[in-house]
Amino acid sequence: MVQLTSGICNRLSEATPSEIDEIGGGYTVQLVSIKKVTALSAAAPTIDRYRIIMSDGVHFIQAMLATQLNDLVSNEEIVKNSVVIIDKLTCNVLGDKRLIIVLDLHVVSREEEKIGNPTAAPSLAQPPAAAAESRPAASAPAYQASHSAANEPVLAQPRPATSNRPGRSIYPIEGLNPYQNNWTIKARVTQKSEVRTWSNPRGDGKLFNVTLMDESGEIRGTGFNAVVDALYDMFEEGKVYYISKARVNLAKKKFSHIQNEYELSLERNTEVEECLEPSSLPMVKYNFVPLSQLEELQRDSVCDVICIVKEVGDLEEVVSKANRRLIKRDLIIVDKSQYAVKLTLWGRQAETFAADDLAVIAFKSVKVGDFGGKSLSVISSTLMTISPDIEEAHLLRGWYDGIGGEKTFQSYSNVSSGGGSSAAFNRNEMRSILDVKQSQIGMDKVDFFSTRATIMHVKSENIAYPACPTQGCNKKVTEVNERWRCEKCDKTYERPEYRYILSMAVADWSGQAWLQGFNDAGLVVFDKSADEIMRMKEQNESEFNAYVAQAIGKTYNFSCRAKQDTYNDQTRVRYGIAKVSPLDYQEEAKHLRDLLMTSPWGQGA
Repeated sequence: MVQLTSGICNRLSEATPSEIDEIGGGYTVQLVSIKKVTALSAAAPTIDRYRIIMSDGVHFIQAMLATQLNDLVSNEEIVKNSVVIIDKLTCNVLGDKRLIIVLDLHVVSREEEKIGNPTAAPSLAQPPAAAAESRPAASAPAYQASHSAANEPVLAQPRPATSNRPGRSIYPIEGLNPYQNNWTIKARVTQKSEVRTWSNPRGDGKLFNVTLMDESGEIRGTGFNAVVDALYDMFEEGKVYYISKARVNLAKKKFSHIQNEYELSLERNTEVEECLEPSSLPMVKYNFVPLSQLEELQRDSVCDVICIVKEVGDLEEVVSKANRRLIKRDLIIVDKSQYAVKLTLWGRQAETFAADDLAVIAFKSVKVGDFGGKSLSVISSTLMTISPDIEEAHLLRGWYDGIGGEKTFQSYSNVSSGGGSSAAFNRNEMRSILDVKQSQIGMDKVDFFSTRATIMHVKSENIAYPACPTQGCNKKVTEVNERWRCEKCDKTYERPEYRYILSMAVADWSGQAWLQGFNDAGLVVFDKSADEIMRMKEQNESEFNAYVAQAIGKTYNFSCRAKQDTYNDQTRVRYGIAKVSPLDYQEEAKHLRDLLMTSPWGQGA
């Protein structure tokens, strides 16, 4: 039988909140009850909370599990009568109640018989008269849990929490709720947004956000207008602060991805004081998801990933649907699950990105998209850490430098997304042209596929069009009085910038298909800009035709998008080129080697 730590429940029930913090961890208890707590109101976000009863074999005491431990319950790693070692806990005073919160534990034995016949710890089982003598008369009566059985504990009466700040109690973020007033948290700023402004018929305004973290969890704080002027410069990422007199509200999940049902509204009287003494608060808490599991996540969900940056794209300017000019940079990232995914940086993060080749980067809170199968994108609350000093980063670095660099990485390019384009060629899911046509992919929804084919013919007529030279516009311009006008930009230019618009027949062993491509595809196939090609056509059309003909007979890897199209009352499927790349014989040889080694023949050799 497992030996429980004798007397620990009695010690915890009699200790003050500050003494509980000093008790630390390393003691063994049995969980004689684990029950989900009902939400405070129907309007509250549905974040599960679990109440546990810990026993040392003689006495028991009630506590709450921190939400970061919820997976232990949902995955049934801990069940009724599991024996665990408590590694860390804290105590919170909620109104007139004291609450112990378990921050970390590890399992000794998942299933055990109930040990002993524990009763409520003495300080919790006082009769009302004795309890009245030991606390101020104005205190509320002890609280009895509504679901308790005969031996279910009654929560202890609150005692003042103490800290190294005279007259103030330090509350864990996990314990904050709208029904508290006099609280102070000690938290590290893990993320600080830029100041954002708005203007509408009701007036102008500005705001900023900070993400605050302690050992129990995270919470977001938001300040508006005058609070921005007062507090924005006080917060610095990575530093620890004492914060009090902010309002606790229900979190607006539309604007926040923090795993907390509440958020802080920073106000004019909010007090912020930097903590100058050394602090053991963690820098960042990650919950990394392997890239191979992105398919299980819904669109617009948020996750943490740690990866090797395999490719870094150029800085680009794009125009949004709202006609805003945005700066972006695409990365191709890989991890130990042997998947490759496109991750897009925006704004300042895109402009200032300066990582070494094949750097290890940890991303906290990136948004999952279905552009080209599955993709990732940074958002305002994303935290990017290059070469973080954490165990997962060191393991990933060692894996990639040892064997990962020679691996072939899969992509999500063949996963249906309902829109967008694929960013990578997937050798493991390559399809023949005959298979693509017989499968009728693209008939009901947009589909993606990878194929390898040889160019048989390129339509040289209308191979390019005159485009607006403004970066990110690319709209067709018209010639007016020997100048070129863009209706979208409402500007005229001396000359246009030509961009490719390709239509070419390709074939493999099974059949032939027509593919349509744009400027990126043309640059790969012809290795010249469309401007150079059009100048060649104007100066010497024979030379132009001969140059275009050089593309015939060359084989490429194509990532394509299949989409149904109706033209002149005829419905057909059009195949668009999302990406084209010449054959990399070293990569192809590695892929064939991996196929051989994973085949029954290779494994038996």
